[in-house]
Amino acid sequence: MNKTVLTAIIVVIAMLGFTYAAVELAGGVDKLIKDGDLVNILAIIGAVIIVTVTSFVVTKYVRQMQNDKVSGTLSEESWGGIREYNNELPMGWAVAFLGTILFFIWYLLIGFPVNSYSQIGEYNEAAKKYDQKFVEQFKNADEKTLIEMGEASFMVNCAPCHGLQADGMDGKSADLHQRISEKSVKHVILNGSNNNILGTGMMMPDRNGLVNMTTSAPITDAEIDAVAKYVAGNLKGSVGADVFAGTCASCHGADGKGLDMVGPNIAEMSPALVDMVLHSGKKGAIGQMPAFKNFNDVQYKALDAYVSSLSKK
Repeated sequence: MNKTVLTAIIVVIAMLGFTYAAVELAGGVDKLIKDGDLVNILAIIGAVIIVTVTSFVVTKYVRQMQNDKVSGTLSEESWGGIREYNNELPMGWAVAFLGTILFFIWYLLIGFPVNSYSQIGEYNEAAKKYDQKFVEQFKNADEKTLIEMGEASFMVNCAPCHGLQADGMDGKSADLHQRISEKSVKHVILNGSNNNILGTGMMMPDRNGLVNMTTSAPITDAEIDAVAKYVAGNLKGSVGADVFAGTCASCHGADGKGLDMVGPNIAEMSPALVDMVLHSGKKGAIGQMPAFKNFNDVQYKALDAYVSSLSKK
């Protein structure tokens, strides 16, 4: 017997032996049949077929390389003295190529997972129905319940950046116990803002577009420092109050609580403000927070309630 064929037979026997041993460790074929485990039964059959066919196909081509001689007509083209034979495409290659194309078309239009059962699809449908049930159950939840639910959502989705205590982890992100920091106020004044905070594309201009109406002059560095301290200090004290009244109040209101479709609330962390940031994201002095699009309506309300309650504690 040819040495190559003998090697192939030994490899097939060894691989089938390993397959049998693996099946026995899992309880044996009888157990798979008894349990109706069709997936693993088909996997075993497929493994046997693949090992056998692969071994003998490799053997065929190895022997062919050992024994066959080159024949055919050389092509007229030459690449550095090298010419190719004009051999016909092997029938097996042509069939495999066309078969692959047909399989792709079938898989794309008819086969799994587009129009067939999928475990992931079943899970997604079940999760969607549960979410709908959850929304219906808690759509009229009171504020206390929303805050408790919001805290749980915060721990999963927000704490990795804002910290377990929502303190921003030493400036790595926003401290949610205050409406806005002095650093953030300065950043917005110097660079402007277009973070869709009001749900619109309206933009706050940078310092070049801000004028202190009291003095009718562009806002100065000293005024920026003063009004930043004033806003970050919850609009308390006298330092910066005149700058705020002359420059900021026209859009944000005299009390800083914002004007509809004009300027956002900068005096307090309101649920509406939190909701806009969650939906649109926010870019500021620290970096960029992404928008969160994967919550249901109750989850948004719960996070809005919880985060806005932090600055009131």
